[in-house]
Amino acid sequence: MASTVEAVDLGGYDTDMSALGLFLEADLIIKLVMMALVFASLWSWSIIFSKKSTLSRLNRRANRFEDSFWSGEPLDKIYERVKSSKEDPMLRTFSAGMDEWQAGVVGGVPAKESMQASLKQRVERAMSVTIGREMNALERGMTFLASVGSSAPFIGLFGTVWGIMNSFSAIASTNNTSLAVVAPGIAEALFATALGLVAAIPAVIGYNVFSSALNRYGDRLDAFTDEFSAILSRHLDSQEDDRKAA
Repeated sequence: MASTVEAVDLGGYDTDMSALGLFLEADLIIKLVMMALVFASLWSWSIIFSKKSTLSRLNRRANRFEDSFWSGEPLDKIYERVKSSKEDPMLRTFSAGMDEWQAGVVGGVPAKESMQASLKQRVERAMSVTIGREMNALERGMTFLASVGSSAPFIGLFGTVWGIMNSFSAIASTNNTSLAVVAPGIAEALFATALGLVAAIPAVIGYNVFSSALNRYGDRLDAFTDEFSAILSRHLDSQEDDRKAA
């Protein structure tokens, strides 16, 4: 954002038009606005980089887990391997379902259809609750991005209006309409607007991109829950068929 022009000669006045010079010459209100916008921009970028890294890592882990899940390996063995290392939402979702399933079949698979249906519902509910909790954790920071994207331009506009007010006050107090009197306040005002846009644009883009990515990941967890429930249903049906055959 720094200007390549460090100082401009305005009618005998040397005015530093660099970003640092504009900040130092601004009054307290505009300085507070600028610092708030810079902080919001830096924090937004930290959230953006964190979300990108987290989602990339979780999708890679989900790919590996799904390959193992569909490899034909018994679910009990998969559960024993992953239950002590619940590192991501998909593992926690799977473990929550298996925890509830194993608790429900401690005394054997229920014989009554009503009890089987109740067991399936408990498993699905446990997995759904886990998904909700994990998605809430993943969505932390999204509200901040949305807030910055919607409010930063208005905060910058406030700095703009304040800077223009200072310019008119300078004109009134000096009775001088020369560029040397007006330019510093206008430059400060425009710089506040620029900072507002610098903070808002990445925040809006990041919010839209990661909202879509989080929705896709949530759908992936929901689809896995449905697949897991279908496997349990087939297992219960096979147990029922074996009992009838016996």
